[in-house]
Amino acid sequence: MEDFVFKNQKKLRKGITTGTCAAAAAKAAAAYLLCGIRKEQVQIMTPSGKVLKVSVNPVDSSLKGVDSADDFNKSKDNTEFMVVKDSGDDPDVTDQAEVHVSIKKVDESFQPLNGMFQDEQNPGLFLDGGIGVGRVTKEGLEQPVGAAAINAVPRAMIFGAVNEVCRLAEFEGRLLITVSVPQGESLTKKTFNPMLGIEGGISILGTSGILEPMSEKAIVDTIETLIRQQHAMGKRDLLVTPGNYGQSYVAKYLDLPLEDSIKSSNYVGDTIDLAISYGMENFLLVGNLGKLVKLGAGIMNTHSKTADGRFEILSVHTVLCGGSREMVQRLMECINTDQALELLEQWGLKEAVMNSLCQKIEEHMERRSRGEIKSAVILFSEKYGFLGQTSHGKELLELFRSNADKGQI
Repeated sequence: MEDFVFKNQKKLRKGITTGTCAAAAAKAAAAYLLCGIRKEQVQIMTPSGKVLKVSVNPVDSSLKGVDSADDFNKSKDNTEFMVVKDSGDDPDVTDQAEVHVSIKKVDESFQPLNGMFQDEQNPGLFLDGGIGVGRVTKEGLEQPVGAAAINAVPRAMIFGAVNEVCRLAEFEGRLLITVSVPQGESLTKKTFNPMLGIEGGISILGTSGILEPMSEKAIVDTIETLIRQQHAMGKRDLLVTPGNYGQSYVAKYLDLPLEDSIKSSNYVGDTIDLAISYGMENFLLVGNLGKLVKLGAGIMNTHSKTADGRFEILSVHTVLCGGSREMVQRLMECINTDQALELLEQWGLKEAVMNSLCQKIEEHMERRSRGEIKSAVILFSEKYGFLGQTSHGKELLELFRSNADKGQI
């Protein structure tokens, strides 16, 4: 894939996600199996709307050199193709990993195993994970326990690619699609899958289908550039979100425009420092609990590779609000903060814990800023909505709404 993005005067090559790799390999395998066509490249429409040409290779060496239907073995009922993942200039642990997809014809008597995915559009298509693709072992993830760790967008891409070939071939039978990553079991040790309850391999991921490279320094440099631009326009009030979830919440529920907002990514502390250095006066941070709960322990780089502590932090505040040891044990077994919130709500402690957490977050925000900027944090959850805010939250929200009415944001 020859596509680039410029970050701080650097030309960085984009890559493709494991989901795109799997969809391309699936399309090539289906084309060979159903049409006898051996592809060296296939076109994939990504969720971002961009069409990619992806190189593919047959896994069985006996398939190499097959160029037309004349060379196709009509009795063959399964085949396997693979894509070598190209992460571009992104420092991704799955770079150069082989993503394999095998497709097998199955008859009407085929019974899908527990955890297999079935295409809603074409019930004759089944999808599963093979060697090197992780299995979900804990509740609370997108997939049910026992299912392969193939996220929803890649699943749709894979099913869509195979369905495209089925329509061209006028094939109405049943197919079993299996995604595998031979190096996946070793690669997963370099990821956070084991901590999330995904064992035995990597996840098949991707929301846009395209992997955009960005180093840590490049991210912070980009944040500085955006703040500098706002300063140059005479603005002194900074609306910040960690990423897309925060921006969606700001636009949908807080009714604020996003044109001049800043994405801090995981670098909340650096963003505060830069805001102060450019003379910003007000700093409103809006984000999901899963990321911003870490501020309650003074963790200002919220990337999971730097620190986690989500459930330890929630556990401390649960005890401060009257919780028991048994409650702490339950919280420590959670795999995401929505699951923890569900427990807190069951115990009648959600509001108290969020208020306690917000007080501690405010202390750490003040400590980082040394009182040189007025700051506020608003916490939300995609599932539970608004969760809480620090003491200046309402005041700054009204300020930003007023600025928006005046066309100043």
